[in-house]
Amino acid sequence: MDTIAAIATGSAPTAIGVIRVSGPETDSVVNRVFRPKCARPFSGLEPRRLFLGALTDRMGRTLDSGMAVRFPAPASYTGEDCAELHCHGSPAAMGEILSALFAAGARQARPGEFTRRAFLNGKLELTQAEAVIDLIDAQTPAAARNAAAQLDGALGRTVGQVYDELTALASQFYAVVDYPDEDIEDLDRAKLEDTLRRADGTLTRLLDTCGRGRVLRQGVPTAIVGLPNAGKSSLLNALAGYDRAIVTSVPGTTRDTVEESVLCGGVLLRLTDTAGIRETDDAVERLGVERSRSAARRAELVLAVADGSAPLSPENKAVFALAARCPRWVLVWSKADLAADPQPAKSWTPPPGLSAPAAEVAVSSVTGEGLDRLENAVRALFPAGEAPAGQILTNARQSEAVSRARDAVRRALEALECGMTPDVILTDAEEAMNALGELTGRTAREDIVSDIFSRFCVGK
Repeated sequence: MDTIAAIATGSAPTAIGVIRVSGPETDSVVNRVFRPKCARPFSGLEPRRLFLGALTDRMGRTLDSGMAVRFPAPASYTGEDCAELHCHGSPAAMGEILSALFAAGARQARPGEFTRRAFLNGKLELTQAEAVIDLIDAQTPAAARNAAAQLDGALGRTVGQVYDELTALASQFYAVVDYPDEDIEDLDRAKLEDTLRRADGTLTRLLDTCGRGRVLRQGVPTAIVGLPNAGKSSLLNALAGYDRAIVTSVPGTTRDTVEESVLCGGVLLRLTDTAGIRETDDAVERLGVERSRSAARRAELVLAVADGSAPLSPENKAVFALAARCPRWVLVWSKADLAADPQPAKSWTPPPGLSAPAAEVAVSSVTGEGLDRLENAVRALFPAGEAPAGQILTNARQSEAVSRARDAVRRALEALECGMTPDVILTDAEEAMNALGELTGRTAREDIVSDIFSRFCVGK
């Protein structure tokens, strides 16, 4: 196995930079780049303690004063001998240190290679490796907590329990078949049914978290729609916390979609501010209006903005009808600071087949009034749910594997209810085990493993 090295803290200038090394020649490679102040060689330093020293280039010239730490195998991230060099985060200096490591015998790590080695050496399951990606990409506290719990093995333990119980049943059955003269208890049908039903329940609960997992990772596609000058761009700016969209008193200022990700009520919203919806002879504005309608049709959440300081018009009702075709929508009365009644009692009854708004909220983008109520409305539409952190399926691979496993378990239950023999029932149970093995990495194909680790950055 080669010794690999990479910058773990990215290419941007930072106060502290970290270079990671892993492989059988780690100590000898770092010995040639790091000179400890204590005058001992790096290979003789106490493990898991930071030591101060000089970091050098390939010519032995001092580049920086930094620290280094050893992680001897197998008590390391990858399960191999590992080291980390901590220095000032100058990309130029770190690049020179990395080149010195290459000259000493290491090679550039490929994307995800550190975590891939951790998986191959039994330090991580596939679900934990995916959690590393989720934790790096987390944009909300909830997403970070779920990823951290998955990295700790929460999902793997839940799936592993089902896998182990099915394995125990299969092992008992084959033991009876292979050793008929031994005093081995036959497979009890009641026990078999109980195990299968518990597996079905656990897998169903996991599948019920798919929607929440998608929201955690990707956010909610959200469109802000309304008439020109209704306050859509002002609302986007208020939620984003800065002037993301141009705001003027001239109707039709926004002619194209403006996108921004914001955290609202603990939920990541991928907001699209759209052109004001109205009939117009302006070809450019007309194209923007069509894009507005398209964004509303694609959205999972629509914020329909209406001027709360003006009378309700037929054009407003047309906007509400567009929003009501979305799975979820909130009616936002804007300009509450200008309205005579900050909570306008303006009713709109949706036509048959269209949904009423999940909430009506009066807000002022100028004073911030009502934004907390809007956050509460969004939070109620996308609740965290009852699934413990770490037991939320966050990608299509996980949900597909669990779905196949549950389908196989249900076929086994149907076979049991039809009076089939245990060998027929266990054929489906073994199919469920294979699907769960793919999920955790016990039986995953090489192409699945390669695809997962190709999504990593270089230093992970």
